[in-house]
Amino acid sequence: MNRITQLFDQKKNNLLSVFYTAGFPKLNDTIAIAKELQSAGADIIEIGIPFSDPVADGPVIQESNKVALDNGMNLKLLLQQVKEIRQEVTIPIILMGYLNPVMQYGLEKFCKDASEVGIDGLILPDLPMFEYENEYGKFFEANNLLNIFLVSPTTSEERIKKIDSVSSGFIYAVSASSTTGAKGNFTDEQIVYFKKLNSLNLKNPIFLGFGISNNETFSTASKYSNGAIVGSAFIKAISEKGSLMNKIKRFIHSLRSEL
Repeated sequence: MNRITQLFDQKKNNLLSVFYTAGFPKLNDTIAIAKELQSAGADIIEIGIPFSDPVADGPVIQESNKVALDNGMNLKLLLQQVKEIRQEVTIPIILMGYLNPVMQYGLEKFCKDASEVGIDGLILPDLPMFEYENEYGKFFEANNLLNIFLVSPTTSEERIKKIDSVSSGFIYAVSASSTTGAKGNFTDEQIVYFKKLNSLNLKNPIFLGFGISNNETFSTASKYSNGAIVGSAFIKAISEKGSLMNKIKRFIHSLRSEL
């Protein structure tokens, strides 16, 4: 059974998925961060594939992509790092990134190689659902990889239900139709959107992402979903001076402190 599916069998609420960019702040920090995230209490690790033109991301993640690429990170090296991570880390690992580097690698080969090193799922936001259903889905299924689709406040109910029907794992619900990044507390309009998602009685768990930056936003997101994804705020935290391990522990604790 896929590790993501196993996780949902064991735990339903207050789940925390943490995103960071592979090869940032330093090339080999990918490994150390993953180990510490598991130790600190993250439920899912989401590793970003650096790309030269991350147009959907805000300035914090964009900068981390640039630093990682300058450090020498590439997809082949990332898979090697995940293989090493898997010697100690048992929680689910997801790779997230743009389709371009994956297609250059070869999607069928990528799915096979990713599965072999211990990847459980992929988030490729610019992979069209039609192409996944009709051309690429078989490669995911053959390698026990879950493909996670995104929905946003502008996604129609019909499309949300369609995504739910072709998804396995969870649905990534973007909290705002904008680039990634911490944006303060949620608005009343966003809360209405979260409640709408709940009312659809989807078969897949829902994770809320974009704008999760502290205990308050994590708690609110967890109230209306199975869990939350934090990215920009975490990358900002590990960019500060001090011990990398201590920064990770403090950040994860600060998110969960009042749950």
